[in-house]
Amino acid sequence: MAACVSRVELSVSCRSLLDRDLRSRSDPLCVLLQDAGGGRWAELDRTERIKNCQDPEFCRKLVVDYYFEKVQKLKFCVYDIDNKTFDLNDDDYLGGIECTLGQVVSSSVFTRPLELAQGKPAGKGTITISAEEIKDTRVVYLEIEAQNLDKKDFLGKSDPFLEFYKQGDAGTWQLVYRSEVVIKNNLNPCWRKFSVPLQTFCGGDFNKPIKVQCSDHDSDGSHDLIGAVQTTLAQMHTAGPGSPVEFECIHPEKKQKKKSYKNSGIIRVKSCQIETEYSFLDYVMGGCQINFTVGVDFTASNGDPKSPDSLHHISPDGINEYLIAIWSVGSVVQDYDTDKLFPAFGFGAQVPPSWQVSHEFALNFNPSNPYCPGIQGVVDAYRQILPQIRLYGPTNFSPIINHVARFAAHSMQQGTAAHYYILLIITDGEITDLDQTRQAIIGASKLPMSIIIVGVGEADFKAMEFLDGDNGVLKSVTGEPAARDIVQFVPFRQFKNAPREALSQVVLAEVPKQLVSYYKWKGWPPLKPPELKAM
Repeated sequence: MAACVSRVELSVSCRSLLDRDLRSRSDPLCVLLQDAGGGRWAELDRTERIKNCQDPEFCRKLVVDYYFEKVQKLKFCVYDIDNKTFDLNDDDYLGGIECTLGQVVSSSVFTRPLELAQGKPAGKGTITISAEEIKDTRVVYLEIEAQNLDKKDFLGKSDPFLEFYKQGDAGTWQLVYRSEVVIKNNLNPCWRKFSVPLQTFCGGDFNKPIKVQCSDHDSDGSHDLIGAVQTTLAQMHTAGPGSPVEFECIHPEKKQKKKSYKNSGIIRVKSCQIETEYSFLDYVMGGCQINFTVGVDFTASNGDPKSPDSLHHISPDGINEYLIAIWSVGSVVQDYDTDKLFPAFGFGAQVPPSWQVSHEFALNFNPSNPYCPGIQGVVDAYRQILPQIRLYGPTNFSPIINHVARFAAHSMQQGTAAHYYILLIITDGEITDLDQTRQAIIGASKLPMSIIIVGVGEADFKAMEFLDGDNGVLKSVTGEPAARDIVQFVPFRQFKNAPREALSQVVLAEVPKQLVSYYKWKGWPPLKPPELKAM
C-alpha cells in the first residue's frame, strides 16, 4: 500500500473573511484537520498567521500524505488569532469547509464558500485550495562502458560491476545504485542502460559529488576494487551522441605505491539523459478524468433475492455484499470524475419485456443513457431493478469488458492522457465464457483501462485468480500475452469483518501504477504537465 503514497503540498488563500476585531481586521490562520474516525479530527498542519487581512494568501504550505485508494476526509478551519497560545479554543472561528483530498487534487483550483456551521455561511467568505505533489519527477538515464580495466582474476579476466554513491551532508557516501548485471570475464564491458530517480541519485543537486566504483565480482562477496571515479551529474550530463565523457578509473592504493601508475582503466559515460517521469497525481492534476463503470452479476447461482441466503438479498438495514462493494469502490473513484455520471450494467438475467437473457443491460433500463447520477444513483438503480428481473445465466464477462473497451479505444485514438477507464465487476465467481474473457482482457490491456473484480459469496474463485495474472502473465487461448497487468481480483469474504474502507484500499491499490504504466508505455505526458524545475 505504501507504494501509492505521495506527499502533497496544499496552497491556501481566502477572500472576504469575517471581521472579528473591533479596531482592526482579523488576523487569520488556517488549520488542516483529517478525519480520525468516530467523529474525531486530528490536526495535520497549519499555516502562518497573517495580520490584519481579510483576503489572506498564506505562504506556508500545508503538507499531507496522499493515498489514491483511501477517502481522506479533510477539514480546513480558519481562525482569527489574537494571542500567542497554540490552543485554538480561545480564538474566533472565521469559518471552514469539509472535503476530500481526492476532490482537491482532481481540481486545478478548488474554491468553496466558508461555513460557520453546516448550512450557515460565514458571510461572503471563500477558501481556495490548490495541490502540488512534493516530488522531483525527473529520472537520470545512464549508458556506461569501460576500457582496459585491470585484470583481477588469476585464471581469467575481471567480472566488473558498478556502484554509484552520493555524498551526504556529513561527507559520508551513500549507495544509490548497483549494476544488476555483472559482466563476466571482460575488461572492456558495456553495461545495459539504467535509470535512477534524480532525487535518489543526487538529491536534485547537479553539483553534489558522485563516486563511481568499479569492482571485480566474487561469488563469495569479497569483491575486489578495480578503481573509482569522482564526478558530478553536471559533468556526466555533458555526454552526448558521439561525444562521451571519459574518466580515469583510479585505485588509490596502487596510485600511492607506484610512481609509474596511470590508471586501472577508463570509465566512459556514453549518454546521460534527464527525463521527467510523471506520477499518478501529475496525470490527475493535469486533467485526466477517471471514468468508472459498474457491472453486476445477476445470474441464478446468486440465489433468489427474496431468500435471506441469496447474495442479492437486501438485509433489513438495506445492504448486501454487492451494495457494499459498489459503495466502497465508488466512493473513492467518484472524486476523480467531474460529471459524476456512472454507467451501470447487469449481466446474466432475463430482462423484461421479452425476458431474453441479457449480458449487458443498463441498471436504469435506459440503454441509450445508462448513466446514473453519482454512486447513490447506481445504488438506487440496483435496488429498483432487483424485483423487476429474473436471475438466470450463463455468467459471461466478455460483453461488458468489450463494452467499456470500446469507449477506452475511442479515447486512445485521441492520443492524449485525457480519460482512463475503471470497470468494477461484482460476481459470485461462476464464470462461463473464460476463453472469451481472456481474449477481452488481452485486448483491453492495450487500452487506458483497468478491471477490478470483487468476488462475493463463498464460491471457488480459481478462475478469477487466474484472470488476475498475479501468478504469471495472462495469455489468450492462442498464446498472446497481456500487454500489461490490468486485472485486480479481491474476494469480499476477506473483508466481511473489516472496516468498509479496507476493501477499497486493497481493490484500488494497483490503479495508480496501472494508469502510469499505460501512459508511460504510450509516451503520453499529462494534458497539463507540471512545470519543470530548472537545472
